[in-house]
Amino acid sequence: MRPLLGLLLVFAGCTFALYLLSTRLPRGPMSGSAGEADGRSVWFPSDLAELQELSEVLREYRKEHEAYVFLLFCSAYLYKQGFAIPGSSFLNVLAGALFGPWLGLLLCCLLTSVGASCCYVLSSAFGKQLVVSYFPDKVALLQGKVEENRDSLFFFLLFLRLFPMTPNWFLNLSAPILNIPIVQFFFSVLIGLIPYNFICVQTGSILSTLSSLDALFSWETVLKLLAMALVALVPGTLIKRFSQQHLRLNEKGAANYTNSRKDT
Repeated sequence: MRPLLGLLLVFAGCTFALYLLSTRLPRGPMSGSAGEADGRSVWFPSDLAELQELSEVLREYRKEHEAYVFLLFCSAYLYKQGFAIPGSSFLNVLAGALFGPWLGLLLCCLLTSVGASCCYVLSSAFGKQLVVSYFPDKVALLQGKVEENRDSLFFFLLFLRLFPMTPNWFLNLSAPILNIPIVQFFFSVLIGLIPYNFICVQTGSILSTLSSLDALFSWETVLKLLAMALVALVPGTLIKRFSQQHLRLNEKGAANYTNSRKDT
């Protein structure tokens, strides 16, 4: 009971801080008074239409308050990652629209790693019993695979991050239970999610620069889309290579592990 109460207090405190940050906005081109963005505060997007609207609002506001937008974006990203809240893909796309493809990619990779590590710490401090209670079979299955691959743990963690069907939120929550060192955990997230972050950020940067359908067929846009397609091939290649050379994943165990992912 005490760990759950502690987690709720941390969550409430972080939620209140983010609420203040998103509603106490300094005056800017998008607000007639502090804390308003066209009559409302900034918000988490839930679909592409809201994402586009939020992107336009923040790009305009960033002209006068760049540091504040940067702080708000980082805080929102760490909040979602730290508490394993779905929707980080929207923030990755937003990063591409706000900060461009390369700065956005660097920012997302760092924030993903730091946010996942925060989730690791919170799970270690407050959530071990909850995770084991609610997901006993999945924890036991993952525990067995981690022990089998303890000698090549970093490669195994990369495999899990690169595998398209892996629920990253569950890995973040269960990692301290499996005695995964936080340093290896951090760098596996940093490296393993680069392809996914790259595709999302590049999508955001392309969408933010399109002014008409004709621009979709410019050489710059075509090259960016080609780069995205090539990067999308990297995870499968690495998975195949690591699974054959480094990891002890028999076909039956891999199939069971994949099926457990589909259930999440």
